[in-house]
Amino acid sequence: MVGPYAHPVENHSVPHSTPRTAAFFDLDKTVIAKSSTLTFSKSFYQGGLINRRAVLRTAYAQFVFLAGGADHDQMERMREYLSSLCRGWDVAQVREIVAETLHQLIDPIIYDEAASLIEEHHAAGRDVVIVSTSGAEVVEPIGELLGADRVVATRMVVGEDGRFTGEVEYYAYGPTKAQAVRELAASEGYDLERCYAYSDSVTDIPMLEAVGHAFAVNPDRALRREAVARGWPVLMFNRPVPLKQRLPALSLPPRPVLAAVAAVGAAAATAGLVWYASRRRTAAERLARIARI
Repeated sequence: MVGPYAHPVENHSVPHSTPRTAAFFDLDKTVIAKSSTLTFSKSFYQGGLINRRAVLRTAYAQFVFLAGGADHDQMERMREYLSSLCRGWDVAQVREIVAETLHQLIDPIIYDEAASLIEEHHAAGRDVVIVSTSGAEVVEPIGELLGADRVVATRMVVGEDGRFTGEVEYYAYGPTKAQAVRELAASEGYDLERCYAYSDSVTDIPMLEAVGHAFAVNPDRALRREAVARGWPVLMFNRPVPLKQRLPALSLPPRPVLAAVAAVGAAAATAGLVWYASRRRTAAERLARIARI
């Protein structure tokens, strides 16, 4: 449990090594190929939450994000825009829209390579934690589909009427992500020197610095420079694979999230993953390859 934002959800027990370890994954362009915060704009428009102008604006923001990532100033402007945009939204309606369109929008954009890594870390007895700046109302369903053990996400203030007020209660961004990682390590007994972290953005350097095994995934130019300077491995993920292509695994129920940590809902996204049924290498072989990088 981390701070006042964590809350438990259903999960089954899994064996852990001693001391315990974890793998921390950023979400956008690390696990999924797009911005989770912007992917649902059309669905929110169809649900009457935003107008056509907002759809076009979020489409442009998605293009900018995919073209080169977002620096600190762009992220701040996006946060302010989304906070204003979601003011007055009914939280229950947001969750319903996400649930109804989750597979249609997110399944096709999950990186096959990220799915493999998540499976391998679980096979090694590590917890998997999704740490995302996007809102809890969309990140939590993503975490459930991915089989994550915990989720850290941004949380918007919800009024007594069940609607977003437009104020941010907790912003999972930059140094705040690293703080959440350290607090989780303290509460769960993770040995951070033996933990892993993955991200595409230079803004996540504090989180990457917090662990012993940092990886830059599809890095923006600034993070690539830092990765080269620090000797961090660079991984390129480029194979989004719909869940339907993992047919043998579709009969398996998703691994539930153990806890949602510092959640927050600011307009946004979802993802999914199912385990490999056939693989070219065993999980142990893949982990050995990662260790040699």
